[in-house]
Amino acid sequence: MTTMLGVSLAGRRVVVVGGGSVTARRLPRFLREGAEIEIVSPVLAPETAQIVADNDIPWRAQPVAERDVAGAWLVHTATGDAETDAAVAAWCDAARTFCINASDGAHGSARMTAETRAGDVLVGTTSDAGVDPRRTARVNRSIRELLESGSAPLRRVRDSAAGQVSLVGGGPGPVDLMTLRARRLIAEADVVVADRLGAAAVLDELDPDVEIVHVGKAPGHHPVPQDEINAILVARARAGKRVVRLKGGDPFVFGRGGEEVTACLEAGVPVEVVPGTTSAVSVPQAAGIPVTHRGVASSVHVMNGQMGLRPSALASLADDTVTTVLLMGVAAFPALAAQALSQGVPADRPVAFVESGHTEHQRTTRTTLGRAGVDAARAGVRNPAVIVIGDVARADLLLPALPSTTHAPREGEAA
Repeated sequence: MTTMLGVSLAGRRVVVVGGGSVTARRLPRFLREGAEIEIVSPVLAPETAQIVADNDIPWRAQPVAERDVAGAWLVHTATGDAETDAAVAAWCDAARTFCINASDGAHGSARMTAETRAGDVLVGTTSDAGVDPRRTARVNRSIRELLESGSAPLRRVRDSAAGQVSLVGGGPGPVDLMTLRARRLIAEADVVVADRLGAAAVLDELDPDVEIVHVGKAPGHHPVPQDEINAILVARARAGKRVVRLKGGDPFVFGRGGEEVTACLEAGVPVEVVPGTTSAVSVPQAAGIPVTHRGVASSVHVMNGQMGLRPSALASLADDTVTTVLLMGVAAFPALAAQALSQGVPADRPVAFVESGHTEHQRTTRTTLGRAGVDAARAGVRNPAVIVIGDVARADLLLPALPSTTHAPREGEAA
């Protein structure tokens, strides 16, 4: 019968006997745990020697003797010789020192588990009857998939840890396009401060007692000012809560994530940022539009439409090798287009309006810069929409069009 224990090796002496490939696989784990490692082996395999050199690990180039393991907290033996490993295990038993016998795990007093970590939750998997590493690996993989899916109950029951804030990029909207880290942090959250756009469906997975604070903005309507959002994040974290600030797209792409990070740091609140797929790339992709394409566009200029048309934007619009992506620009677009045309940007420059990307309401209106204002008004283009200007927006660029990104136009919509 095996009892699983969580043992801290930080600052404790671990003797590793043998210098082969098994040792090379185990050393990084001992290093991550902060163990004081010593290696005893006549020779080292190249991969082991590299780890030893990179981390300045003490190495005694000699056959192992009983005195080498005296006083160790843990011994790991993997010499490749069963008799030597058995002798090391016997010495450890006599000294009441735990020993992992990698040549025959069933006969060591300790075993290495297959580990899966989700934040501060650590799950170890091992076999209680004999050694079956393939089965252990399969079971561990299933546990990891469960934890990474965000469906495991990862929230703390006791509020013993300090609060923290995680700025999480929710991507373009579909929950399955979020990162694994984003899903895990949301599963751990006590409070979610959510935008109007992004992966809102993930909120339906939360426990009923998770506090959800809606702070979403719409064009011209900011019901919760940014300073108040900052204050909410800081206050909840100072109360010992794990706070997720769930944003559409990426927190650092026109998401004011930098301001929220600054507010947390100034308040002494731990904060991390988890990237998400920005709508500047993912929404055009949903419509079959690559923002770069060999021989067509070699760079991308991402603009905030609410900031007006600056000289750098005019330069990108005039360059037929640059794709200009306009976010939050539906209302400002007619004026921006008129200004660009007055500065000599060709009227036949292709334009695509992609509304509600990655949703069942997605719609694409393709036109040109000279006609875009009229065509967008006729089609009733509205937010949320991403506007793509450049040759990549041509309807004939990628053939055949993907069925999932081909959308029937509404009445009066530009072809």
